[in-house]
Amino acid sequence: MAREQIAPTKSNLLRVKERLATAVEGYDLLEQKREILVMELMQKVEQVKLLEKDLDGCIETAYPALKRMLIVMGRERADRLSQGIQYRYELEEKRVMCAGMNLPSLEVRLPGAELKYSPANSFAECDETVLEFIKLLKVLTELAAVRTIAWRLAREVRKTQRRVNALEKMVIPSARDTKTYIEAALEERDRDSFFTSKLLKRKAGKE
Repeated sequence: MAREQIAPTKSNLLRVKERLATAVEGYDLLEQKREILVMELMQKVEQVKLLEKDLDGCIETAYPALKRMLIVMGRERADRLSQGIQYRYELEEKRVMCAGMNLPSLEVRLPGAELKYSPANSFAECDETVLEFIKLLKVLTELAAVRTIAWRLAREVRKTQRRVNALEKMVIPSARDTKTYIEAALEERDRDSFFTSKLLKRKAGKE
């Protein structure tokens, strides 16, 4: 690693030592942060896997329920019923504390399993389909929220890793090489001054 091109003076040596100490301390802190972020990310990844498994289960039951409903009711009747049905949901931004970071996220509040049509026009297959798809939507929204946090954590891990690498492979080695160079140059200068002083004393003694 190339050292800094600065004059080998005591003041520069003090500045380099301070910079090196700060870089080493920053490296330790960033490494700890990276480890915490990775642990949190792995937990979120596991959550995503579990939710994806739940989602697969919901899909396996929701779409067959829809198919059964269409067979029993007919597509045209199902379309007529669906045109008069509207479900309200609430979408709210919220902040989530994760690995010491205040991350933005979304909270979706879905409606309950309220049946919006007349019992006279209702079929058990229709009720089942509504319930299954509300359940599917709940899993989907939860999965989306966890995936968003996992994505932000992964981005922060990459950013922190780049900083760790920069300190480890560039900043710290460069500061250490510069410190070694300045110390060696100052020692050489002190030796030269010592020998010069001795020679002058000898000459002064002979005179």
